[in-house]
Amino acid sequence: MTQSTLAPGLVLRDPALLEMRCFVNGSFVGEGMDPVNNPANGLVLGHVPDFGAAEATQAVEAAQQAFHPWAALTAKERSAILRRWFDLIIDAREDLALILTSEQGKPLSEARGEVDYGAAFVEFYAEEAKRISGETLPSHRSDGRILVLRQPVGVVAAITPWNFPIAMITRKVAPALAAGCTVVAKPAPETPLCALALSVLAKRAGFPDGVFNVITGDAVEIGGIFTSHPAIRVVSFTGSTEVGKLLMRQSASTLKRVALELGGNAPVLVFDDADIESAVAGALASKFRNTGQTCVCANRIYVQSKIYDAFVERFTAAAAQLKIGDGTIDGMQLGPLINERAVQKVERHLSDAVDKGGRIITGGKRHRLGGTFFEATVVINAHSEMAMAREETFGPVAPIFRFESESEAIAAANATTSGLAAYVFTRDVGRVFRVSEALEYGMVGVNSGLISTELAPFGGVKESGNSREGSHHGIEEFVDKKYVFVGGL
Repeated sequence: MTQSTLAPGLVLRDPALLEMRCFVNGSFVGEGMDPVNNPANGLVLGHVPDFGAAEATQAVEAAQQAFHPWAALTAKERSAILRRWFDLIIDAREDLALILTSEQGKPLSEARGEVDYGAAFVEFYAEEAKRISGETLPSHRSDGRILVLRQPVGVVAAITPWNFPIAMITRKVAPALAAGCTVVAKPAPETPLCALALSVLAKRAGFPDGVFNVITGDAVEIGGIFTSHPAIRVVSFTGSTEVGKLLMRQSASTLKRVALELGGNAPVLVFDDADIESAVAGALASKFRNTGQTCVCANRIYVQSKIYDAFVERFTAAAAQLKIGDGTIDGMQLGPLINERAVQKVERHLSDAVDKGGRIITGGKRHRLGGTFFEATVVINAHSEMAMAREETFGPVAPIFRFESESEAIAAANATTSGLAAYVFTRDVGRVFRVSEALEYGMVGVNSGLISTELAPFGGVKESGNSREGSHHGIEEFVDKKYVFVGGL
């Protein structure tokens, strides 16, 4: 298809993917009102509808009408449509990556990786749809049998964040659709264009009207409908712990299932027997991916005293070499932060750290490019009284803490209300098991800073969430177990 300029900096092979209307009951509806900005240059990419309670209700009721026919399809029929969606996403990889980078800011190389990662969930659950099996249990009577059926729960509301605007949609929507549920999705206001582009491809894939819906607009009004409408049986949310708690409270009156993946405060434990080069590379990848704006980013780096100085020297040298700029430019490794509030939080954490004895040894200020670009920053002499030890920074700041013993490191790592991801670098096999089992986290990466995959259950403990996404476990949120007793045999 002939390339065509659609918005500042956006040249797509398939211009139709830049959709700016909501997708409800198989049609694109609404008029653009809310601006979508490119965080790298501040330019407006376009406008999306500002829907509220009335439009959210319409979308939920469309999904409700579509539920029973969709659930009645065979697993193989649902699987075939999901597979077509996967193929279309892969075919549109370059366009989707450019849309993603333009509205979110991450480098194109990371955006392409996210498209592949997001598509992998659709592929996986297209296959898993055919594996949702029931059980036959031993009966308490000789003339009867006990069956357990696994059936779709109903309409699902999916609320997704701005930092992974493709993968967080597919990670929720694909298993729900595979199970036979219908979905109304609300993407983050900063990054709605990826979700709308996915809806264009979903329509092409052949999803029946109302099965998958995407709406944008007022978070309070739409969230209020999601948490109160009786047709919604699951609210699936990825975002801040504060908002997750609010959604749980609001959903209580109708006893909805609330699946939450919330904030993290990930520790990295580097023991003195670790391979330092691997530890530096792993911590660097975990810390600066998406400019530090992921819930599983390294937020606290603990290094054992014996190798502290060597680790700091190598890690700092590597961080100082990271290339910062507009993600659409080849070779960039760090893009802008999502908005001014994000920059201000980074600056607040750094000011607090310096006031409490921390020392910035590289970076520490806004980048010369201006806007929301910020330098890759390393802080040494970090300790537990600093804000960045207790709060998720969500930016390109790496505080490095010193520890002496294994027990001290475990205690420091667990001294948080969060429990999403943790990382351990060691070559001691015994320590691998001791520390992994002692860490109060839903996920532990050993000798690796990148652990996300559609093949494993992603999720946390404590105030980091209560559900799992990915793997065969990820479909459990969207099915109910029905006990059937058959007597008189």
